[in-house]
Amino acid sequence: MDTFGAFSSLDYQSIRARTPAETAIKRLSGIGEVLSGLDTATIRSPDDMARALRTLDTADKCIRMILTEFKSERTKDVIREADRLIDSIELARDEISGLHHAGEAAS
Repeated sequence: MDTFGAFSSLDYQSIRARTPAETAIKRLSGIGEVLSGLDTATIRSPDDMARALRTLDTADKCIRMILTEFKSERTKDVIREADRLIDSIELARDEISGLHHAGEAAS
């Protein structure tokens, strides 16, 4: 998966939004699509783990940038979607951390 290529297409989706809040939701939904392509079951090497963590870090930063950019247009929907994504990022990090610790124990 080309992480940065996937993130670079996010703004195209938001061009057709009618309101700033809708733009934020579309961008957040795009981040969700990128995250849905992240499968921790396919992590086999330290490089895979590093790539997955970079994807999660990039997604987290994008979410925070969106929340900053749309500070005055934050609606309950925007906040709910951002919180859902941030929670899923944390769960994925925990899962990856568990894989890392399991790999150390097996060594």
